[in-house]
Amino acid sequence: MVTHMTGPMTSRRTAVAAGAAGLAAVLTGCGGSEDGGVQGGTDSPGPGRDATGGAGDDDGDATGGAEGQDGGTGGGELTRVSDVPEGGGVILGDERVVVTQPEPGEYRAFSAVCTHQGCVVSDISNGAINCACHQSSFSITDGSVLGGPATAPLPEQAITVEGDSVRLG
Repeated sequence: MVTHMTGPMTSRRTAVAAGAAGLAAVLTGCGGSEDGGVQGGTDSPGPGRDATGGAGDDDGDATGGAEGQDGGTGGGELTRVSDVPEGGGVILGDERVVVTQPEPGEYRAFSAVCTHQGCVVSDISNGAINCACHQSSFSITDGSVLGGPATAPLPEQAITVEGDSVRLG
């Protein structure tokens, strides 16, 4: 059987250009987010915090005024002292900051952005800040790497504690 084509033929250049445009659209949709969000379908625990692996909903809202991949700037309240458990901490996803209390009355803060691939860390348990993307873990005391694949520590953030308020700066 012989088939006769009617209508314009698509040139090889047109087909290649259309394929390249389609591939670019697919890759854009599969790429990571600029905000350092968790890759793989999960988001940082909410409401912007997770106390030693504790419960939280996934709405991600938290108080405070800082922003930026490494914890940003600003002096708004991050959290309350009473919300930071001894030997643990809270993850403030919107601010991209983790506040820990390694020893009673000692408060530290680190970027919540994993140094491996930019995911927001997911929980705090057993003295470690954990990233669910690739299972890196960091010390709640100094942000150092406890387990890879990350090789760089979480950058420390300057905080001040005034009464029951923990603020950046």
